[in-house]
Formats: sequence, structure tokens, C-alpha cells
Amino acid sequence: MGIQHGIRINLAQFSLHLLQVFFVGATIGMTRTVLPVLAESDFGLAKGSFLALASFVVVFGLVKALLNLFAGRLSDQWGRRRVLLAGWVAALPIPFLILYAPSWGWIIAATVLLGVNQGLCWSMALNSKLDLARADQRGLVNGLNEFSGYAGVALAGLFTAWLALEFGAREGLFAFGMVTVVLALALGLWGVRETRPWAMAHQLAHQQASKGAHAQAVAPSSLATLFWPATWHDPRLRALHQAGLVEKFTDAMVWLFFPVFFVAQGLNLVEAGGLVAIYGLVWGAGQLVTGPLSDRIGRKGLIVWGMALCGVGVMAVGLSHSPVLWALESVMIGIGMAMLYPTLGAAVADLAEPARRASILGIYRFWRDLGYAVGGLMLGLAAQWSGGLSAPFWLVGGAMLLSGGYVAWRFEAEIKSVK
Repeated sequence: MGIQHGIRINLAQFSLHLLQVFFVGATIGMTRTVLPVLAESDFGLAKGSFLALASFVVVFGLVKALLNLFAGRLSDQWGRRRVLLAGWVAALPIPFLILYAPSWGWIIAATVLLGVNQGLCWSMALNSKLDLARADQRGLVNGLNEFSGYAGVALAGLFTAWLALEFGAREGLFAFGMVTVVLALALGLWGVRETRPWAMAHQLAHQQASKGAHAQAVAPSSLATLFWPATWHDPRLRALHQAGLVEKFTDAMVWLFFPVFFVAQGLNLVEAGGLVAIYGLVWGAGQLVTGPLSDRIGRKGLIVWGMALCGVGVMAVGLSHSPVLWALESVMIGIGMAMLYPTLGAAVADLAEPARRASILGIYRFWRDLGYAVGGLMLGLAAQWSGGLSAPFWLVGGAMLLSGGYVAWRFEAEIKSVK
């Protein structure tokens, strides 16, 4: 039987790639609660070294942003499966680096490999599912992908917090990391198939549908040629790129300082992990709704109000003193992220010519994940200079509100597709 597109007819492979992105999320999720809280007591970080604590998020953002630029092109040359496997091979040393780390520098080294893993594996798991699906299923694919990945992030953060309390931080993270990485690599080796033939079938169908068209096709451009015009010259793309970068300030804040803040307020590691997990689960599940919703009601409102919800929610967490309020505020931030996150990518795709869309999206993902580095550095400096955690809450909240306002200003009308 020839190649056929559709989730149902390719359900076995589609499910394996959903499981792959769950494992990718779990690999980063294991660093979300334990490392920030126990950096001083278990990993040799000096007391009050907020900038050094932020360094592992800064490094992660730089590595992942750069790989986002090139992962797609690598997959066209090597194939999706090879790039996926390379990402999991890069992750194999991470549990050992954490287990034997004599200093925080080893955690930074592990974070470099974590950025390689995330940049290669998350992109490939998504691309492979898009290859397998029909064109009219792409919104659903993105929603399922983000739900699976961020469910992995949330559940891993909660589970590794429990493991750290029961067995110790190093031992718990080592056991969880080894099981996750080895299982994902084994499934990649013996279960996952190469999906580029499905991508080529999509391309052939597109060419056949376009045959005889009088409109001149837009020639593909090199990444170097597109990077600066796509980043700066188009004011609409510039607004979306800055919003993508700034929204990562919120996730960097949740990653770095929410667990530390909650524990400082008297919660234990598992309770802090539970509050962070609420945010991740709401964010992940919400995208199953907000992705398709943006196709119906438009992009602008979801982006602007999502940024506002995140900004207000982060500031509210810093002003509250009740676990019940923190839980509600985590839900608010998760809803805001669910509103803006898939919608920003869809808006960028709307504004890109089809022949250049993959490269334009790669440029957007570069700026988006660079937000981890920029945000982590700014948050670390703010906490270091102020000597506490109150300044980062106000910094993130204000940045999210200003960024959403900039999008509202640049898009007086609804964002429309160039097609």
C-alpha cells in the first residue's frame, strides 16, 4: 500500500511520536523543581547567587535557540529519525553529570546537552507528526504535540520532586533521567520510522495542485538572506518576534524562581512542584482548545489578552501568601500561556510566504527560545541586585503587559494570512 496521510491511518507511528515529545518534555521537566530549590544544598551553589542560578536557563536558551535555526535543514539532509536519535544520544550523559556533579559548572554542562536534546528532538517529533497528518489536521497536530510535551514537563517536575525527597536529589534525578532517555532512545531505534517520504508526498501533491498556475512562485531563500528582513524590516513580524521572546520571561520565571519562592514561603518540595505542575498542565491542555479557536476568532485577541493574563498572574503570585491563591494564579498564568503560545506561531505562519514559511518559523523559534537566555539573565540580575525575589515578579509582569500592548498597537486590524 502506498503512502497515505492522516492521523487515523498512521495512528501507530503518530502515537509513537506523541510519546517521543512527552519524553522530551519530561527530560526538561525533571530540572524544573529540584535543581532551583536544591542548587545550594545539593549542587554547591553559593547562598544568594541568583545570577549563577539563572545561568543554566541562560545557557539552555542560547543552545536551543541556535539549534532551532538549523534543526529543520538538518532533518532535510539527514532525515527526521536520524536527527531525533542524535538528540537522544546527546541526552545520555545528562543523568551522569547530575549524579556526579562536584560543582554548579557540571549542571551548566548538562544544560548544554539538554538544549541540544530539546532543539533536535522536540522539533523532529513535531515535524514527523506533521508529515504523517493531512494538511487540514495541522492545527490538531500542534495542539496534541504541545499538550503531550507540556504534560511531560509538568508531571516530571512533580514526580522528580517526590523522588528527591524520598531518595535524594542526585539519585532521584539520575534514576528518572536514565529511564526517560534510554526508553525514548530505544523507541526511536526500534519503533520510529523515517517520515520524510510522507513529507515528499505532501510536496508532490502541492506541486500537482499548483500545476498550471499563472502566479509566479516565490523562490526559496537562504536563511542568511531571510534572517534580518524577517527579524526587523516587517513591523508585524517584529512585533510577533518580540512577543515570542518576552513570553519566555514568564516560563523562565516559573522555572527558576517559582519553586524557590514557594519553598521560602513554607511549602515542601512536592507542594511547590504541584503548583508548578498546575501551570504546565493547564498550559498544555489549554492549547487543545486555543489552537483551533484562533483559527475561528483570529490571532490578535488571544495573543494580547494571553500576555495580559500572564503578566497580571505573575505579579499576583509575588503579592499572595496562600497556596490556594497561588494555585488559582498558576491556573491564570497557564491559561494565558495557552492563549498566546500556539497563536503566536500560527500568526507568524499567516504572514509568511509558503515557500519561505519553514525558514521564517525557524527564525521566530530562534527569537522565542532566546527569550530563555535574555529573560534568565535579566531575572538573575534583578534578583542579585535587589537581594531577593520581589523584583523579578514585577519585571516579568511589566514586560508581558508592555509586550502585549506593542502587539495590539502594531496590529490595529486582525492578523490575516498572506495567502
